[in-house]
Amino acid sequence: MRAHVLIFSLALSFFATDLKAQRSIRIGYVDMNYILENVPEYQEAQTQLDKRVAEWKSEIEKRNNEIEQMKQALENERVLLTQELIKEREDEIRFMQNEILEYQQKRFGPEGDLMKQRSVLIEPIQDQVFNAVQEIGAARQYDFVLDKSSDLVMLYADKRHDVSDQILLSIKRSSKRNQVQSRSDKDDLERTEALSVEEVREREAREAANNAKQTEREQLIEARKATRDSIQNAKREEFERRRREIIEERQRRKDSVEAARSGGSNSSNPPGLPGETPPGTLTPEQRRQQILKERQRRRDSILESRKKQKDSIN
Repeated sequence: MRAHVLIFSLALSFFATDLKAQRSIRIGYVDMNYILENVPEYQEAQTQLDKRVAEWKSEIEKRNNEIEQMKQALENERVLLTQELIKEREDEIRFMQNEILEYQQKRFGPEGDLMKQRSVLIEPIQDQVFNAVQEIGAARQYDFVLDKSSDLVMLYADKRHDVSDQILLSIKRSSKRNQVQSRSDKDDLERTEALSVEEVREREAREAANNAKQTEREQLIEARKATRDSIQNAKREEFERRRREIIEERQRRKDSVEAARSGGSNSSNPPGLPGETPPGTLTPEQRRQQILKERQRRRDSILESRKKQKDSIN
């Protein structure tokens, strides 16, 4: 409706008898859809409204399914029911159908909850946008400001007459004015409001580039940390593996020594060595050589174990 009024006023201005005496007409335009899509409060309000609409539609669908089940049950049992019972069930179905119609009217009718919720959630934001349009239009001395997203057909529109970004900037600044409290924030806001739309765009582009670089640096740091942790975990696992091997080797040597001692004290079951003559049949010199060989094997085993332990520490 507002767009039609503007078109009518524009036509009157063009065809006025004193057109030559008038100054040149200044016309700007906005894209209301673009503006609203970039206002966070509008998106939040629209999300809340969409959620409630989905809940109402789900309730209607649930009731319709119940009615369909009642109809199907009636058809299946019709031959078994009396006319009185059939009529009673049909009346119950019609009653529930009327209830659904009333519920739909209550939620989605001209005076329903949807319109009321839209009025509460969205209209204040639309009014805020409209006030910003009035402010920009008056400041730039526009005679008309048209809505590109309305029913108005715009065959051509020069981008330099698009004040949508100025409207968004005005709304953001108005929102920040209500949030600032400290003096430093107020000073920063005043410096920001002194910037033009182009300067604001350049600053936002720089901030976006800096944020992207910061994100890239953080991702690189995380990747390096993950690599370092992986290497440390691998070293830790290798150390634990070697430590277990050393402990197992020590246990084997201990078991071997204990077995040799117990075998030497038990004359009925001499330990002997694989491939060697039993101790009872050896000469003293052979017995001495056997003991020396056993000691050498133990010494070599201890040295090998120490070498492995030293290598694992390094």
